[in-house]
Amino acid sequence: MNGSGIYPIGPLHRRSILKAGAAGVLGAALPGPVQASSGSSHRAKSVIWVHLSGGPSQLDMFDPKPLAPDAIRGEFGSISTAVPGALVCEHLPRLARMLDRWTILRTLTHGEGNHLLATHVALTGRPTPVPRGGSDLDRVQSRSDFPNMASALDYMQPRNDGIPSGVSLPNYFIEGPLTWPGQYAGFIGMKHDPWQINQDPNDPNFKVDSLTLQQGVTPSRLVSRQELTSLLERDRPMGGRAAGFQEQQELAFSLLTSAKVTKAFDINSESPETRDRYGRNKFGQSLLLSRRLAEAGVPMIQAAMGIVQTWDTHVDNWGRMKTQLLPWLDMGLEALMIDLEERGLMNEVMVVVMGEFGRTPRISTLPGQSVPGRDHWPFVYSGLFAGAGVRGGQILGQSDGNAAYPVSRSWTPADVCTTVYNALGVDDHAELLDPLGRPNRLMNGEVIEPLYTGA
Repeated sequence: MNGSGIYPIGPLHRRSILKAGAAGVLGAALPGPVQASSGSSHRAKSVIWVHLSGGPSQLDMFDPKPLAPDAIRGEFGSISTAVPGALVCEHLPRLARMLDRWTILRTLTHGEGNHLLATHVALTGRPTPVPRGGSDLDRVQSRSDFPNMASALDYMQPRNDGIPSGVSLPNYFIEGPLTWPGQYAGFIGMKHDPWQINQDPNDPNFKVDSLTLQQGVTPSRLVSRQELTSLLERDRPMGGRAAGFQEQQELAFSLLTSAKVTKAFDINSESPETRDRYGRNKFGQSLLLSRRLAEAGVPMIQAAMGIVQTWDTHVDNWGRMKTQLLPWLDMGLEALMIDLEERGLMNEVMVVVMGEFGRTPRISTLPGQSVPGRDHWPFVYSGLFAGAGVRGGQILGQSDGNAAYPVSRSWTPADVCTTVYNALGVDDHAELLDPLGRPNRLMNGEVIEPLYTGA
């Protein structure tokens, strides 16, 4: 293994994987012809994007390799599932029982092993603008970034019903001076930023203050105030930050007068049994809140399991995963599936579960540490998909015997984002103009048709 944590392993060469990843992720962001979607159309009213920030291990979750050497297989065993012949990690028993509702895609791939840059790739389908310098301080969020899916959706399909196009919860990805790119509207402006919730829905006092009117202020009175404000500012020239503030103010007015959104955030109205089923933890309750937002009509919801490096298991990979990460994920996803089925939402809501990359096949121990883990690995990793026409009970793609490289058809984040856009009804030929006035095809990958039709 070299200093970057990358080493040759498996039947394919790393150079060929990088070339394939660049073609699917980088190529469409450059001027000239790009690959469009297949032209097929699948429909979802909402997408719940469950983001496992930090990079979850494919080997220790959705793509176990029980016959691999000890230095690769890891400490976990594997168990049978509702899908004959399909195995998952022993610490995902609920997923195993319900795998007939899910498709596991085992051959996601790209070439970016840095957390910040890979997050932008995962959430936008594109790399960050280049060049971005040589340190993480040069790779942080910027208004020159490509917009994330919720923001692009808001730009393409603006709403005027008081329901936001996108909500992200329960935290923004920030660590010290570093703010992860790919979380907001980038170059299309703050007007299209997703609505960000930075509170714990598991807190007994959870309340979104920005949706709470002051005592004595009724919705009708608020509308009168908005009309008066608009009248006073009608002839005032607006530009730059002032215009952005006015747009945010208009969004705030619409949210405050939307009974659906206000009701969705009243998570305490759920029965104790339902809340217990999701798990009385920050992640489980975030998934429950995501279901409520989807039911209220929010088309794009991002629910993060953890902060920026929660799944970044360089140290104590197996201890961290078996004691908290996998049990919480397993419980929350089972509850979400049951809830969507019982409420008749499975045909309306797509659920996507993935991180920005996977983990190295070979186990390693960092200098100065005594407990081993796995490092960053973008060349093959896994994702889960369900709902809105996705066929359950499928395993798509095959990695090699070490879960290091694809040995069958692979897909990139550009393909995942294109699939989401297509499901939400975005036009196949939709374009965004970048700050230089260059058109960028929004759907810059291919719809992952086997999700719907089978391998």
